[in-house]
Amino acid sequence: MATPPSKAYENLPFLRSRDARILRILSEYLEPQSRLQRRRIRSAIVFFGASSTLDREQARERYGAIAAGQVSGATDQEILRARHQLRLAEYYEDARVLARRVTEWARESGADGELVVCSGGGPGMMEAANRGAAEAGGQSVGLTISLPNEPLPNRFVSPGLAMEFRYFFMRKFWFMYLARALVAFPGGYGTMDELFEVLTLLQTRKVQRPVTVIVFGREYWDEVVNFDKLYEWGTISEQDRKLIHLVNDVDEAFAILTSAITSPKAGKRG
Repeated sequence: MATPPSKAYENLPFLRSRDARILRILSEYLEPQSRLQRRRIRSAIVFFGASSTLDREQARERYGAIAAGQVSGATDQEILRARHQLRLAEYYEDARVLARRVTEWARESGADGELVVCSGGGPGMMEAANRGAAEAGGQSVGLTISLPNEPLPNRFVSPGLAMEFRYFFMRKFWFMYLARALVAFPGGYGTMDELFEVLTLLQTRKVQRPVTVIVFGREYWDEVVNFDKLYEWGTISEQDRKLIHLVNDVDEAFAILTSAITSPKAGKRG
């Protein structure tokens, strides 16, 4: 008896092939859209930051082991990095508290069904954001990316809301599509890529709705990116400078976020 032919949409070798790339791209638009609609999620406060960041307990344990000589052959550079991890751990706790507070605020204001915390779904600062939302009893989204040796989504992402992407540009699309506000905590290449792409979209008015951008942690950002020098050199305008709020504490960030989101101009999708 002849084997019945397989349907094209059930042909996994084809779907994973170069010829079906456009179908995979469309899937990374349609499948997340379907999931978010079922959960009635329309917008988010998006958190970016370093995946390598430890929480306070882990950072103290790591630094203590190095300082006590328990890590053989630790160099001065490794000791400095461990000390910086202690500082980054404080930012981890700030991200956790801020995510918890905005989740509680959204629920109290009746917006928790629509406005949620969203992160890249991984460890570090991303974990802190999802963790804070979970501690407040709210749901949160994790938009992960498939990479070699990348860990699973952090355990604080709400069940059913961890979405793994193959394509960076589709992941970034969903970050931007959902974002009512963005909070960039200290991070490396990935964080800067995401932050500057959002700023470019706002600068060029490819995104016309208001999106509040908070850059959290002056101690870090003042060392690694000199935004004022960009203006002094004439590579950005005065209006471009106003696209970001450089803050250093949770209270200030929370006040900016809640004020911006409740503004009459907020939430109009462009």
